[in-house]
Amino acid sequence: MGRIKSALEIVLERTESVKSDKAGIEQFEAKQQGKRLANEFLADPKKSLEEALKKAPKEARERIKQGIFDVLSAQITLPASREDEKRLDLVGKGLQAVIGDPKFSTMYKQFTQIISRYLNEAAQYEEAIKRQYAPKLRKKEEEFARRTGRQIQLDPFQDPEFVALYHQHLNLLKENYMTTVKDIQEQALLFFEKQSAL
Repeated sequence: MGRIKSALEIVLERTESVKSDKAGIEQFEAKQQGKRLANEFLADPKKSLEEALKKAPKEARERIKQGIFDVLSAQITLPASREDEKRLDLVGKGLQAVIGDPKFSTMYKQFTQIISRYLNEAAQYEEAIKRQYAPKLRKKEEEFARRTGRQIQLDPFQDPEFVALYHQHLNLLKENYMTTVKDIQEQALLFFEKQSAL
């Protein structure tokens, strides 16, 4: 009959193969620090990523940059409003801090110009769709007034039919610009990888 092992012996056998990888933990923590720095930068643009990187230990800088890059590159999206343009400008400045190549900065400026054009077109689409839908909306207002005896003015975005039409047209516009967003994301990654290889 075999010897019965104590619970302590079983635990020790199982944990023997699990060894603390100090270097792996330090890399993980450095990357997390980079993510925190990026989020702080987005919340307060006065915080300098360049300064934070200079102060960081040399052996941790690449992982910190990776964390910063991961957070900022995820922010490259189509804007929903004009306020998002400021966020995208800030993202470009932050990415430039970790990439450091003036070519990327030039490319990103072109991207922000394209994004501004997208917002202009989206506003024009909205106005055109509202004009196109206005007669139908007036008929609905008249119908409501006839049934209830009260005059109201409907907001087009409260009408499901208008909202469906609006999203259909806006989604087509978004599709046209999503390739630009994907391109700048890919270019940012290429520039970052090139910088990291140096």
